[in-house]
Amino acid sequence: MAPTLPSFNPGRLRSYIFRLPLFTRIIILFIVLFWILEFQSAWNVAQWGALVPEEVNLGTMYRLNTYPLIHLGVIHMLLNTIALTPLLERFEGDHGTLLTLAMFFGPLSTLPAAAYLIIERGMLRGNSAVMGASVWVFVLLGAEAIKAFKANPYFAIGTNKIPTWTTPLIALVFVTALVPNTSFLGHLSALTIGYAYGLGYLKILAPPEKVLRWIEGKLNLLRRLPHYVSIDQKTYGRYGVLPTSTAPNSGSAGEGSVPMTYMGSTERLGT
Repeated sequence: MAPTLPSFNPGRLRSYIFRLPLFTRIIILFIVLFWILEFQSAWNVAQWGALVPEEVNLGTMYRLNTYPLIHLGVIHMLLNTIALTPLLERFEGDHGTLLTLAMFFGPLSTLPAAAYLIIERGMLRGNSAVMGASVWVFVLLGAEAIKAFKANPYFAIGTNKIPTWTTPLIALVFVTALVPNTSFLGHLSALTIGYAYGLGYLKILAPPEKVLRWIEGKLNLLRRLPHYVSIDQKTYGRYGVLPTSTAPNSGSAGEGSVPMTYMGSTERLGT
C-alpha cells in the first residue's frame, strides 16, 4: 500500500492557536499591529523602533526592546511569526507568563542588542539597522540546542557524529546564505545569548521565583487572566487551570511538559 502524506487539519491548527499562552498571544498581536501601522505614512514605524546603532542613546533606549516587534513586509513578518510561535509558547509553558515577560522584555532582548551594538558600532564602525523577531528565534534555538545537547550530545549523519548544540549554527549559515539582506551579526549575537541562557549564565538576571509567586498571588493573575501560565506549574497547572481534584499531590496533574532587516544600509533579522 502506497504511503500517504499527512493531510492538513484546520481543526488541529485552530485548537493549537486557541491554546496559545497569554504572552505568546500578546507578542503575536504586537507584531501584527506594528506591521499594519507600516501602511500609514504619518509615522515611520521602522525608523522609530529599529535598532540603529547611531540612533541609540539615553533618549532612545526603547529601541533595545522594540526592534524584535517590527518587520518590513508581510513575508518577513509571517515567516518570523511562524518560526517564533512554537518556540515562544514552549518557553512560556515551561517557565510561566511572568518570567517570560521579564526575560523577553529584559535580557533576552537587550543583551543581543547590546552585543550587536558593541560589535557593529564599536568595532566595525558600521550603522546597519536591524529589526525582526528572528532575534528571539535564534535566542530560543540556542537555548533549546543546549537543552538537547545535555540529553543527546550528538546526532549522526552517516558515520559522522555532529554535536547537537551546533544545529542553530548550521541554521544560521543556511539563513545567511539563502535569505537576502539578513544580518549574520545580529543573528549570531542572538544565538550567543541563547547559548549563554541555556548554559545557565543568565539565571542571575531572572527575577526570583518567590517574588513572581507573590505577584501572582497578590494580583490573583490565575483567575483574572485567561491563558495565563503560572510560575509554579506543579501547584497550579498550565494556562491558569486550577486543580480539580483534592487528592494529595494531585496538583501536578496537567503539568506541561528568521531574520533582522535592512533599512537603507540596514539589515533584517529574518526573511
